[in-house]
Amino acid sequence: MSAPRDPAFARWFAIAGVRLATSFGAILGVVLLGRAETLPTRLLGVAIVLSALWVMATVPRSLAARWRSER
Repeated sequence: MSAPRDPAFARWFAIAGVRLATSFGAILGVVLLGRAETLPTRLLGVAIVLSALWVMATVPRSLAARWRSER
């Protein structure tokens, strides 16, 4: 019989997954920004980078606050 899984591990894995996915999104935006030739494409790259940074800053914090144990 296996030991019960710790729910904190799954929560940590979810937060790490969000951070990893948003890092890839920011990298995609920087690559798009670097290869852009027209203004709309550059604006799209900037928007992708800014939204990825915003999600990277807010989503893990909100998940941690939601999962915080009562004291």
